[in-house]
Amino acid sequence: MGKRNVLLVSVMMGLLALTGCQTVYYGTLEKAGIHKRDLMVTRVQDARDAQDEAKEQFQSALEQFTSVVEVKGGDLEKKYNILNGAYQESKAKADLVSKRIESVESVSRALFDEWEDELGQYASASLREDSRRKLQQTRRDYERLIQAMKKAEKKIQPVLRAFHDQVLYLKHNLNAQAISSLRNELVTIEDNVAALVTEMEKSIREAELFIQALKQEG
Repeated sequence: MGKRNVLLVSVMMGLLALTGCQTVYYGTLEKAGIHKRDLMVTRVQDARDAQDEAKEQFQSALEQFTSVVEVKGGDLEKKYNILNGAYQESKAKADLVSKRIESVESVSRALFDEWEDELGQYASASLREDSRRKLQQTRRDYERLIQAMKKAEKKIQPVLRAFHDQVLYLKHNLNAQAISSLRNELVTIEDNVAALVTEMEKSIREAELFIQALKQEG
């Protein structure tokens, strides 16, 4: 992106912050040569990357939780800090996933509305019908994608709640018995993380397929 485009995007971000107007947001991007389809691809890529990072973080957090509760002895305060740090990082990654999914939903609405409106501008009936078919197929692909993303997102919350419970319990019970009690929850957490990873990987694959299809349509 050139300096001119960077400047226009910066102005756009300022306008959006002041007005909250999506029309201004997308209109300014269009002037900068960034179309909704391009933005859709970028946001799906960002959502895919956020999910991949979240998947890695939750797997790492599980390893930290497991090592902390299974190793006897040691500084309990240090153990609490390790678990709390893992939980906070996991929560941050989870929040980012949700924001990325919301951004995909936002641009998809704008893209599909514009596409639908512009069908009436065709003079050629055959081109209009071809564009309509592509719109319908892209919508079907999008619905499959967003469902996969939402399903994966829902798997995050049980894991976060379990992590939070362990951190909270250890915070108020800094003793060996508390560590022993936490071990009983590990199997459930492991199952939840495994389910989360499975859904994240499915969603990531759907994102990659959608990106490829959208680029081919462009």
